[in-house]
Amino acid sequence: MGSVGTAESADRTDRSPREWCAEAVTRLQAGRPEAALEAARTAADMDPANEWAYRLISLALERQGRDADAVAPAEHAVRLALGSWPARLRLGTALRRVPGHWDEAVEQAALARAYAPEEAAPHVLRGDQALLRAEHAPARRAYLTALDRDPAHPQARVNLGLTLLRWDRLPAHRDPAWPIDPRESGRARRALEVWSRQSRLLVALATIAIVVAALAFDRGREGRLGGLLVLVLLVPITLRQVRRVGVWSYVPAMLGRDPWLGAALVSAVASVVAFAGWLTMGALPGLPSAFDPVWAGLAGVVVLGWPVTAGVRALAELWRGSPMRALAQFARVPAERTARRNTGVTLWIVLGRTWSVLVPLVCGALAVEPRAAVLAVVVPYPLLASYRRIRHHEDRWLPVATGLVVLASVACAVGGLLGLTWAWRAGLGALCAAVAVFALRAARAWWRGGPGPWRASLIMCDLPTGDAPSVALTPEVRQAFAYARSVVLSFGDSLGPRVVGTAATVTPSGELRLVAETQTRTAVEADPRVAVFAADPLQRRYWVEVRGIAVADADLLRITPKQVLMGEFPGRHQRR
Repeated sequence: MGSVGTAESADRTDRSPREWCAEAVTRLQAGRPEAALEAARTAADMDPANEWAYRLISLALERQGRDADAVAPAEHAVRLALGSWPARLRLGTALRRVPGHWDEAVEQAALARAYAPEEAAPHVLRGDQALLRAEHAPARRAYLTALDRDPAHPQARVNLGLTLLRWDRLPAHRDPAWPIDPRESGRARRALEVWSRQSRLLVALATIAIVVAALAFDRGREGRLGGLLVLVLLVPITLRQVRRVGVWSYVPAMLGRDPWLGAALVSAVASVVAFAGWLTMGALPGLPSAFDPVWAGLAGVVVLGWPVTAGVRALAELWRGSPMRALAQFARVPAERTARRNTGVTLWIVLGRTWSVLVPLVCGALAVEPRAAVLAVVVPYPLLASYRRIRHHEDRWLPVATGLVVLASVACAVGGLLGLTWAWRAGLGALCAAVAVFALRAARAWWRGGPGPWRASLIMCDLPTGDAPSVALTPEVRQAFAYARSVVLSFGDSLGPRVVGTAATVTPSGELRLVAETQTRTAVEADPRVAVFAADPLQRRYWVEVRGIAVADADLLRITPKQVLMGEFPGRHQRR
């Protein structure tokens, strides 16, 4: 045991803090957040001023699902390096996952963009924040800006495809900017859904029971009395669910974010009102036959029932967004797992659109003009073009369903053009078989708990953010600033670039601290990008330039390096 402990201790001391940080990044990329956390903590213990280590601690905790614990190390990294854009990025990412801190997360993301507008990651974070709130236009602009900086950025590419699909993160009722606990809004939504479901089900069953009592047993009056008891039963059910909705002030916004929840509530209210009116209508004598209570009740069950609402919702979700453009984005990053998953789901969406066009076209041709079915041949073309270009081979059910839809279009076109009954039967059978394949694929996904062939299976790409290494100052650079007789600060203001002389010190974390005038502090608040120059008075031939971000802190400017340049002055020493 003693030799093992000695070996572990030697391994810790053989590596520098930056090497332990690099090891933590490697472990994170390999999907080992627990091991990465250990390596990052080792680096932080060896060098408490290493802000990179604290960023990696935050990221490892986040990858373990410990979102609340990830905030404190990210905040400590920011305190160590106020001008570090990766630290701001890491803090903004951590804060967005904690309820009640959304505004702070947006502020940190804005600072990261101001400190590093040339980097893609801060713009990706802005796009992710907009996408999580279903603000698709701002998210699209942010992702396009990120791709201008880095055309190969996988997260920007995948999430740009989601904006083109007009994807909403589930649950749709939840706004991450709300300061309430997500469990409270989830509890409110479930209460509203349960009331809607119970109300519509009770009304539908009561309507059917009353119709059966009236037609089969000539007990219409008794049936209506039973319907009144159902209305009375709805009162305690409603009161029970009302008590569970503890955040009524957020319900209007919740319904605005989730229109289908609003449609379910409206349908439930309309069902109860229509049911009460139907009972009243059936009790009044002398009504015209057009208001026959039996058929009116059955019509209400059909129109206001769940199957119709579900069908309308499925069609609306199917035709939302631009799946062809989204597929083009997913195809640009085939190595990304999230892109491959979203590609398969999007192809199912295109397949569903094709099927939903073929069915009314074929049925209309059968009813009006059979030869019009020849148009069915061109309907699957976008589906085939997408499938051939993407070459998605991970879902074996998809080519089967695609082949059935293509067969249906060709068979119905042949049947309509040549009047062949067997062709019509083959086409209609293929359309039904495609539905069966979809149902089997959906049942398999449900049974295994995997992604299904529906829009809800789309997911955001969420790669580790804020793991970029900090800029290290070499001993030569530290020596130049420590012993330089004068340090020159270059910055911009309303009159253009300015250069001032000042004095500088270097902290253990590699941050430069300069004494600055009020005018200088005001200027760097508008544009924090600065450059600091110094000459090494000992060697007398080396110059150093540090480009970084300046943040005013009391009477000091704290400059976090982004780039370090070092060179030689021209002179006779270069001839040697």
